[in-house]
Amino acid sequence: MKNLVIVESPSKSKTIEKYLGKDYEVVSSKGHIRDLAIKGKDGLGVDVNDNFKATYSISDDKKETVKELKAKAKKADQVYLATDPDREGEAISWHLASELKLDVDQDNRVVFNEITKDAVLQAFDHPRKIDMDLVHSQETRRILDRIIGFKLSKLLKSKIRSKSAGRVQSVALKLIVEREKEIKAFVPEEYWTLDAKFKEDDKEFSAALAKIQGKKAEIKNKEQADEALAACQGPMTVTALKKQVRKKEAKPPLITSTLQQEASTKLSFSAKKTMQVAQKLYEGVELEDHSEGLITYMRTDSTRLSNVFIEAAHDFIVGRFGKEYWGKYKIKNDENSQDAHEAIRPTNLENEPDKVKKYLTPDQYKLYKLIYARAVASLMAPSKSNTVSVVLSINGYDFNASGTQLAFDGYLKMVSDYESSKDVLLPDLSEGQQCTPVSLLGNQHFTEPPLRYSEARLIKEMEEEGIGRPSTYSMIIDTIQQRGYVELKKASESSKTKVFFPTEQGELTSQKLEEFFNEIINVRYTANMETELDEIAEGGRDHVQSLKEFYDKFEPLVDNAYQNMEKMEPEKIGELCPDCGGELVIRHGRFGKFISCLNYPQCKYTRKIEAPEKEKPEPTGKICPECGGELLKRKSRYGNYFLGCSNFPKCRHIENIEGEKKPTFRRKGKKKDDE
Repeated sequence: MKNLVIVESPSKSKTIEKYLGKDYEVVSSKGHIRDLAIKGKDGLGVDVNDNFKATYSISDDKKETVKELKAKAKKADQVYLATDPDREGEAISWHLASELKLDVDQDNRVVFNEITKDAVLQAFDHPRKIDMDLVHSQETRRILDRIIGFKLSKLLKSKIRSKSAGRVQSVALKLIVEREKEIKAFVPEEYWTLDAKFKEDDKEFSAALAKIQGKKAEIKNKEQADEALAACQGPMTVTALKKQVRKKEAKPPLITSTLQQEASTKLSFSAKKTMQVAQKLYEGVELEDHSEGLITYMRTDSTRLSNVFIEAAHDFIVGRFGKEYWGKYKIKNDENSQDAHEAIRPTNLENEPDKVKKYLTPDQYKLYKLIYARAVASLMAPSKSNTVSVVLSINGYDFNASGTQLAFDGYLKMVSDYESSKDVLLPDLSEGQQCTPVSLLGNQHFTEPPLRYSEARLIKEMEEEGIGRPSTYSMIIDTIQQRGYVELKKASESSKTKVFFPTEQGELTSQKLEEFFNEIINVRYTANMETELDEIAEGGRDHVQSLKEFYDKFEPLVDNAYQNMEKMEPEKIGELCPDCGGELVIRHGRFGKFISCLNYPQCKYTRKIEAPEKEKPEPTGKICPECGGELLKRKSRYGNYFLGCSNFPKCRHIENIEGEKKPTFRRKGKKKDDE
C-alpha cells in the first residue's frame, strides 16, 4: 500500500505527489478539521475547573473529509503529516493525529519551507515528532481567544448592542479610536519658515533657516518672521562646508508584516489580498511543463536566508551586475539553528519575474516581482552618494543647504521600480565665500494633527507594539471592519490612501472596554501575552499556568461589568411607526445608524437617517489684518472652531478663538502626509 501524506491545501497536493512519486498519495485536510466545541459552561468548550481541558469537535463541513482520511489512513503503510510550518500547521497535524489514531511519538511530521522538489524530498528524509510545545502554544492562544471572545461578545451585545470583542481586535480598535481622539482635540499652531534661493555659477540652489544665534529657529508669527527677514538682508557668508560619502544599506528581505506594508504602499493591496496572492505563489503555479511554488512560506518573522539561496544570489548578482555589487550578508546563520523559517524569498532565482509573467495573474506578477527584488537587493552592496552640507550665515542667522549625487547605485539597481535616488547639485562653494540671495521669503505654515492609520501604518504600529502576530493582521483588520467598528475610506477627495475612521459604535465599544477591561484590553498586556505564547512554544513556560493567571484576572472584571455597565436603550426619535403605531428608534446596523420600529421583529419598518446640513461659516464683523476681508467663524474637520478669512484659499490667515482647546501634542511633521 502507498504511503499517505496529508497537507493543508488541495492546490499543493498534486505538485507534492509528483515530487514524491508513485509510492505516495498526497491528500488535503483543507485546513483545520476541528475546533473547540460549543458546549459546557458558557459554551466555551473549555473546562476552566479542570486545568482548562479542551473539548474538540469536527467541523460540520469537514466530517466527510475526516471520514475519507480515516479510510485512507487505515490502508496506508505510513501516514505523514505535512501541514504548514507554523504553530497553526503543527496544531492541525496534532488534530489529524488524534482523529486518525496516529502515534504522536512517531517520526511522522514533515516540514518544508518551500514547495520545490529538493526541499520536499529533503524534508521527507528527515521527519520528526509533532512538537507538542508548539501545539500547546497554539491551543493556549485559541482558548484565550475563545474565553475573551465569547464572554466579552455576550456582555457587549447585551449591554451596548456591539457585535463582538476580541483579545487582539479590541486593542487594534483602541489604537484607531485613540488616534481619532487626538485628531479631534488637535488645534493647528502657526509657524513660519525662511527660505532663501541663490544662484552661483549659473546653478540655482535653496537654503532654509535652521538656527538663530546658535539655537534652533522657531518663528511663531508674522511679526517674528518680518523681524528675521529684516536681519537677513544682504550677502550671506559660507561659514561651514562638509563633504562626505554616505552609504545607504539595502533593507532586509520581506517578512509577513513588511510584505503587507510594502504591498499596501507600493501596490495598493489590502492585507487580506496580499496574503491570498502570496498563498497561491507559495502553494504552486503551473509553469510551462510543471507546477512549482515560487516563494517560500509567507508566514514568517525571520529575516534569515538559507545558505543555498545566498550562494545562488551571489552567482546571480555577480554575473548580472559585477563583483562590486555583491554585499555582505548581515544575519549570521547558525548551523545548529532550530529556526526552520526563512524570510519570504523566491525559491528559484531562475524564475525571474518577467520570465514567468505569462503564467501569473497581474496581481501575482506584481507581488512576486516585489518579493524577488527585495530578496536579491538585501544581499547587494550599499549605494553610495557624494554629499555636501553648507551653512550660510548672516547676523547670527544660519541657513542650511545640502546637495547629493549618486556615485554608486549598488542595491538600487535591483529595486529601481520601488526606490530611487534623486541628485540635488550645489555649485562649487568654499568657506568664506559670500552669496547673495536672489529671493528670501517668509512662509506661513500650520502644524498638522497626527495621521490616521492606513492599513500599512496600523500593521507597522501593531508589529512595533508586539500586538498579535503578522499572520493574523489581515484577519484582525477585516474583523473590525466587518463588525462595523471602523471604516476604511479616503480622508478627502484628493487623498490617495484610505485610512481608518472609527464609527460611533466602534468608539462606544472601545470606551466601554477601556472603562471595564483596561487591565486586559491594552497594548502592554496583549504584547506580554504574545511573549508568554512564544515562551510556551519554546518549552519555557507552562501553558496551564498562563491560562490560570489570565482567568483569575479576567473573570472578576466580567462580573463587575455585568453589575455596573449601563445598558443602552434604543434612542427614541419622537415619532410613531406609520405601519403599526409603535415608537420609532435609532438602531445601529452594519452600515451605520438607521431608523426602525421599537416593535421589531414583529414590525419590519425601517428608513434611512437623513444627513444633517454642513455647518455654515458665521460672519463676525472682524477684519482680516492681511487682506482686509471679513473673518468668519468656521468649524474645522477636527471639531474645533476658529476664525478664518472669507477670502480663503487666496488668503490663509487664521486666528484661535479664546476658550477653544489648545493642542497638547508635540508638533508633527511640517509637510502634510497624504492620508
